[in-house]
Amino acid sequence: MAQYPMTARGAEMLREELNQLKSVERPKIIASIAEAREHGDLKENAEYHAAREQQSFCEGRIQDIEGKLSNAQIIDVTKMTNNGKVIFGATVTILNLDTDKETTYRIVGDDEADIKQNLISVNSPIARGLIGKELDDTVNIQTPAGTVEFEIIEVEYI
Repeated sequence: MAQYPMTARGAEMLREELNQLKSVERPKIIASIAEAREHGDLKENAEYHAAREQQSFCEGRIQDIEGKLSNAQIIDVTKMTNNGKVIFGATVTILNLDTDKETTYRIVGDDEADIKQNLISVNSPIARGLIGKELDDTVNIQTPAGTVEFEIIEVEYI
């Protein structure tokens, strides 16, 4: 079975969601199904069918999270010595040499990626271009707008 890289924070967020689904959502859905059953004929009971569908989604998500956690390779960069190398979990500040614009990204697993929070997937073109590089390196990264040259100006393991 393949191992999937995940930050310690990402694993904790999945565990919290799993706990929420099992201890809050699942019992709520079971109660909804029981209540809908009391309304009688199940063939034409929209509440019952909606609750069953919700149960199906909930159980699917629980299985999905459990699968991801069981195959996760949790990487905690805060426990590693920062040698200036860009690795999974690192927070990297890059300077676009064309526009002088600085951007900071954290390289995370696919499930944690959220561009609005500057969390980029390890499989994204930017992350793939940065992994293995070091502080002060200049890298060319293929973007939809063409090749862009960046300088790595800061690498943090936070």
